[in-house]
Amino acid sequence: QVQLVEFGGGLVHTGGSLRLSCAASGSTKNIYAMAWFRQAPGKQREVVASITSAGEANYEDSVKGRFTISRDSAKNTIYLQMNNLKPEDTAVYYCYSGSLVEGEGDYSTWGQGTQVTVSS
Repeated sequence: QVQLVEFGGGLVHTGGSLRLSCAASGSTKNIYAMAWFRQAPGKQREVVASITSAGEANYEDSVKGRFTISRDSAKNTIYLQMNNLKPEDTAVYYCYSGSLVEGEGDYSTWGQGTQVTVSS
């Protein structure tokens, strides 16, 4: 089992910055990818940024050049640095991990969610 705990949400003005963190514990050796998702009211949950165990990062088009996902393997932690925030970034942000156990299959784990609000 994997547990994910998120930190760093808050309220900022347009153009401001926030840094989210997500600490993983438990069976972290089985994690092959981690990601940040977000969900705004009335909208579907969408992936914002992802990073594999090999360090490959991918971003949703609207955040490219503004957000950066990174990892600290020694601390089993990923981060999302969010710069030049816009009101449309307002959402609940969720940390995600994908795990693969040989002979058993894969499974997903979700963090508790943290609110990011960007005021006009």
